[in-house]
Amino acid sequence: MSSLRAPAWWSTAVRRLLVVPLTVLVAASVTGAATAPAPEAKTATPDRPRYDVSLRSDADGSHWAGHQRVSFRNASDRPLREVYVRLWGNGDDKCGMPGEPSPVKMSHIHGGTADRLSVNCTALRITLPEPLAHGERTTLSFDVSITVPQRNARFGREGAFRFLGNALPVLAVHDAQGWHLDPYVSTGESFYTLASDVRVRIDHPSALKVPATGRTWTTRGGPGRTVTHSVAHQVRDFAWAAGPFRTATDTSPGGVRVKSYWAPNTPAAGVRLNRKDGVAAVDRFSKEFGRYPYGEIDFVMTKDFGGGMEYPGLVILGTTEEGSAVVHEVAHQWWYGIVGNDEYGTPWLDESFAQYANARFYGWDTRDCWSDVYWPSESGAITNSMAYWSTHPGEYHLIYTAGPCALADLERTIGADTMARLLKRYAHDHWYGVSTTADFKKAAQSVTDKDLAPFWKEHRIR
Repeated sequence: MSSLRAPAWWSTAVRRLLVVPLTVLVAASVTGAATAPAPEAKTATPDRPRYDVSLRSDADGSHWAGHQRVSFRNASDRPLREVYVRLWGNGDDKCGMPGEPSPVKMSHIHGGTADRLSVNCTALRITLPEPLAHGERTTLSFDVSITVPQRNARFGREGAFRFLGNALPVLAVHDAQGWHLDPYVSTGESFYTLASDVRVRIDHPSALKVPATGRTWTTRGGPGRTVTHSVAHQVRDFAWAAGPFRTATDTSPGGVRVKSYWAPNTPAAGVRLNRKDGVAAVDRFSKEFGRYPYGEIDFVMTKDFGGGMEYPGLVILGTTEEGSAVVHEVAHQWWYGIVGNDEYGTPWLDESFAQYANARFYGWDTRDCWSDVYWPSESGAITNSMAYWSTHPGEYHLIYTAGPCALADLERTIGADTMARLLKRYAHDHWYGVSTTADFKKAAQSVTDKDLAPFWKEHRIR
């Protein structure tokens, strides 16, 4: 078999996105999952979730315990009889082993009857006490216990620093396809959530700094402790970190507060570059796609974190002297965060779009990049799901290479000004919503008289 080739413009910063070994991309088996009900209305539900969370950490942020409450509405035209909660933090460890339980546990559940954990302990079915009619709200509450795993990962640790990405349980989505109970993948994302309001209270030792999704502030806690408060509106997830970070705060010319947190051994030149490019990217993308709505964004930087990982209002960045993938991760605030998508089903809608924005920011020459794209088989397509990429790990880079090349070719096909108007209008039309490949193809066709069917076929956008 011929080896895969990456386009020449695929820079060092892009490669950092994929430093986690691709061989770990093996689809997890679904064990004990309940059968999803027949598809209902196209409207995604449960919608308008509101999460209220209170957590307390141990001395070094390795263990967190507290209480979580989530209220939600049934947007479907049929009664909602059950919901699923995703415990994505269990993805790598699955159901654990004797003496090593899963890192995320729920207990004392109120507001419904819990079934057994399924999908390798990443999904919990909760039957509601009575069917929830269209437009009605209800509430679930439960205790949560979180133990940070011994690995350097988005949910993991590096030295004295803890990363808590995808650690909080979140509601699964039901749409025209039924319940989305996809397996967890370590490289790439499985996540599909609806925009939510989140309020979190984090009680921790004062020696720890705690960057988090949302607008944050601190108050005095008990002796030797601090409470970090966070409020976030219309976000798809909540992440935080903890450790003896060094900190700095910048404000972009557009008025966004950019808070930087870094481990002391992080290269100083990389920290400076991340702050400079990150601040510029927030304002640049605000102009191109619509004003950044969250007011604050946190950059969490360490020397040995593998690549970068995006969350609403917070990104984790493995940082060298040359910086990191900060611009790509900032672009994700729009492409996945604001303009949502099913990251398991259509990962190109966030990764390819974020990398296209990254290429434009740095002014990369993409005129001939499509000619450098190598497809090993006819089954390969930019629009493939993580089910495909997990069984073809050597091809996964294509959503970072072929995807942005295709978007750059679309820009040349319809014109730069038209492409700019298309993306800004598309973001506006799907602001806090969910986008699909069909939606984007329809929107693109609406702005040009050229028949784009041959373009989609040539660029494997199916």
